[in-house]
Amino acid sequence: MKKITLKNIAQHFDVSISTVSKAVNDSHEISRDLKKRIQEYAKEHHYKPNKLALNLLNRSTKTIGVIVPNILNYFFVQVLYGIEKVANENGYNIISCISDESHEKESKTLAFLDSGTVDGLIISLAEETQVKEQIEGLREITESQIPLVLFDRVSELIDCDKVIVDDFEAGYKTTKFFLNIGCKNVAFVSPIGKSSVGKLRLAGYRKALEEAGIKFDEKLVVNFTAKDDLDLLMSFLLNYKPIDGILGLDEITAVKILHIVKSRGYNVPGDVSIVGFTNGQLSQYVTPSLTMVSQHGKFIGEKAAELLIKRIKEPNRPFETKVVKTSLLVRDSTKKLQ
Repeated sequence: MKKITLKNIAQHFDVSISTVSKAVNDSHEISRDLKKRIQEYAKEHHYKPNKLALNLLNRSTKTIGVIVPNILNYFFVQVLYGIEKVANENGYNIISCISDESHEKESKTLAFLDSGTVDGLIISLAEETQVKEQIEGLREITESQIPLVLFDRVSELIDCDKVIVDDFEAGYKTTKFFLNIGCKNVAFVSPIGKSSVGKLRLAGYRKALEEAGIKFDEKLVVNFTAKDDLDLLMSFLLNYKPIDGILGLDEITAVKILHIVKSRGYNVPGDVSIVGFTNGQLSQYVTPSLTMVSQHGKFIGEKAAELLIKRIKEPNRPFETKVVKTSLLVRDSTKKLQ
């Protein structure tokens, strides 16, 4: 069946397109009788408004663009869930894109979303973007007056609304927890060593060791990428000295560490205690269940979406930075408090 348009209805009633538009939108500016007849005719012929045309008319797409660096990290899945929840509640759709930690891919996505596709953007920066401090694409977004919210991995070089996790405190508190349960040699295993998040957690780890009078040992810090053999790196680590605590900086890393440590014959938590970041389902259903640092991803997503929608409505208000604290969820992969 051919779709009926406002123009078709206008021709049928011999009125202007704007009159038909007012009628289907229940405007009081035209007579009740004509409005009723137009509405009945539109319903009878299955008229549906052209949202794209209406959005162009209103200079609004009712769409939010979201760019995350890694969809395999459950934290970003939780953030997307929170963003979509608030967006939908406010009549917005979302376009979600993945940068795969690549500055080039992130830049191409920004260029696409800068073409009038979205009303605003929510972004967590690719590790490569943070390392190179290449933020020209973000500058172009802000210069184009497109509302922007950065979350988790942010840049101090861009003035915009931000939602961040207190990553320094997370690294500090988690290391203190290891020391409190009697761990002497705590290793730090990170797939995000070059990102702001990884650096801040490492700084917190170092601070907790320093306060406890323990000398920082760089051989206990394992930074790796997707190209590295984690199994081999963990073998070097476990052979170096008696490791009794391991902090893994995301959920998949923590699960892999647990598997590797157990396969080497170590008892968890008897010999080695393990803590990971991001409270996903994997960590709950492995054996033993993993103690995790929850970053409250859903809450971060909700806050980011709320900030963006507020910015869309009030473009001239002062920028805000919201700081979210982490929580430690103690399970079976760590020793009990001494």
